[in-house]
Amino acid sequence: MASPAISGQVLDGSNPSVARLRQLIGGRDPSDGWSRCWEEGVTPWDLGQPTPAVVELVRSGTLPSDAATVLVPGCGAGYDVVALSGPGRFVVGLDVCETAIQKAKQWSSSSSADGSFFAFVVADFFTWEPPELFDLIFDYTFFCALHPSMRPAWARRMAEVLKPDGELITLMYLAEGQEAGPPFNTTVLDYEEVLKPLGFVITSIQDNEVAVEPRKGMEKIARWKRMAHPTQSI
Repeated sequence: MASPAISGQVLDGSNPSVARLRQLIGGRDPSDGWSRCWEEGVTPWDLGQPTPAVVELVRSGTLPSDAATVLVPGCGAGYDVVALSGPGRFVVGLDVCETAIQKAKQWSSSSSADGSFFAFVVADFFTWEPPELFDLIFDYTFFCALHPSMRPAWARRMAEVLKPDGELITLMYLAEGQEAGPPFNTTVLDYEEVLKPLGFVITSIQDNEVAVEPRKGMEKIARWKRMAHPTQSI
């Protein structure tokens, strides 16, 4: 069971793993670079278990749970996928890296989780066509891992694969002062600038009080609703 005491790594250039990550991603096809990271074990974002904020969200009872479908893009080793899954909520974990998905399947099969409530898919979020739209999407260290030029496309895909009136939860890692990335410098405004024009409205935003120690004070949780009629969000 997750707890606020989970250890984690500082996600900035002072961390040798982050420096190596940037070497692997830079100058490469991004999917190839991320695959190399997993193959070499250069995964400083990986907590080894579910994100504490996800555990708290599940406990809160505020997530959809009546035949709901959930997407976790950039799911990595799949801890949050498993944590979000359960009766009434089927979760799809998506990652462009086959090695990451293999690890996710291995970890989930060794846990006590019911595999009928989740699935893992190797695919590119920006080109993947899901069989149906989702009720909920959860994003953590995915937005900030993308080059800022990709953020408008990220928002468009969120709108395309989320049901009207569906919910997007962004656990924002608000990196700043970075000369390179990932993670790239990120502010709340960066999310607002690409999501609001597409009809997303914030229903709540708060500090992540259960962030792992190296990330305390740098994370916020925002819950967004995709308005069925975008003009209503103005």
